[in-house]
Order: sequence, then C-alpha cells, then structure tokens
Amino acid sequence: MPERHRGPHPQDAKCFGEVQLARLKTAAGELAWLLSRGYSMGASNELVGDHHQLTSRQRLAIARVVCAEEQVEERQAKQVPLSLLKEKTVIIDGFNLLITIETALGGGAIFNCLDGCCRDLSAVYGSYKIVAETRQAITLIGRTLEQSSPQKVVWLFDRPVSNSGRVAEVVRELGEEHNWPFEAETTDSTDALLSRSSDVVISCDSAILEQAKSWCNLACETITRQIPEAWTIDLTGKQHRGPE
Repeated sequence: MPERHRGPHPQDAKCFGEVQLARLKTAAGELAWLLSRGYSMGASNELVGDHHQLTSRQRLAIARVVCAEEQVEERQAKQVPLSLLKEKTVIIDGFNLLITIETALGGGAIFNCLDGCCRDLSAVYGSYKIVAETRQAITLIGRTLEQSSPQKVVWLFDRPVSNSGRVAEVVRELGEEHNWPFEAETTDSTDALLSRSSDVVISCDSAILEQAKSWCNLACETITRQIPEAWTIDLTGKQHRGPE
C-alpha cells in the first residue's frame, strides 16, 4: 500500500490557526467586495494581501474562498442537488474531486467557499501520486453517490498527469467491486469536455463552474456525510471547525 499521505501542509497550523481567523475573514470579505465591483483577482488579492500582511498560502486561500457576488448567484442557480441525480449521467473532474477528499481524509485544510464549494489548496502540476487515502477516498465518493442512484458515473483524468492511467484503473476496480456504474477515462481535454458537457458535472474548479450547464457539489456532500472529523475552515462568517 502507498505510505505517502495527502496530509496537512506544514505551514497550515500556523497560517490557519484560531488566532489568524478573524484577520483572514476580514481579508476575504474585502476581497469579495472588490471582486463584486469589477476589480481583477490579481490586483485585488495583492492589495488585500499586502494590507493584511498575508503569507502566500493565506493569499491563495482567500482567492479560492471568494468570488464576485454575481458569480455566486450564477453558480448556485446551476447547482443540482445530490437527491436529483437518480438515473442521470454525471461527469467527474477526477483529480479535482479525488484530491479534495484525499486531503480531507489526511487531515489537511478544507475551505468552505462563498459559492458553496469545498476546496483545498492543492494543485496538480503534471504530477499525481496515489497515496494512502486514495482508495478510501474513491470508496467514500462511491458510497455518497450510490444514495442517489445515478445511471452512469464517468471519471475524467488528465492524461498528461503522471499516474492518471493507474488511478483510472483503481476507480474501475472499485466500481466493479462495489457494483457501482463507474467508468474512468484519461483525456487530453478534460476541462473542455467538462465545460461543454450536457450532463451534470462534478467539480469545484471555478473556471469549469463558469461554463458548465449544471453541476453537483459532491465534494461537500462527501465530506459532510462521510468525513465529519475533517478540518474545515470557513472564512465566510460561518462556524469554524478545527482539527481534533
């Protein structure tokens, strides 16, 4: 079994500890205010980050947490609840969903965002490693999905990313083991396929949510239902739950 974990970043206990939350919530609110008035993310994040003397990781967090008010409304209007996936085909942004759930299982920071999504601070830059949490994460996603009985579940993984073929194979293996309607593919155009799909998309990638016709918030549903002990951080004014 893999021994590597998708655990907390070494800086996160300090960056997102209780003493930092009030300042980060203020910064997130200011960033959202600027974005809602047409200012760019880059310039606004730099301005707010400099004013509050935020670290690069704290700046990344507030950028993932907030968006313009108009974007929040548009994304929520296209959101399909898990309960309405019965007999539907859903298309999963494989690495996006899987890494979020792996991070939650490994004790990493998960951020509740203005648009309702749950996001981590990881990024795939051409490299992905299967970790100790991978199989469990896929299993928990499957258990959450099976409650709504979708007709078909298609996982898409970026072919250029290392180990994409292997993780797609693991998805197919677990689907067969649990009798889930899983298909898994590697593709050179994952984002474009998700953005153009007429089926329900499962992703928390902001660029994809802007283009998708409909989407389901499976990451948050899985964490809420299956990983209640996850370290979730809310910079939007809701209740914060720290690690045990």
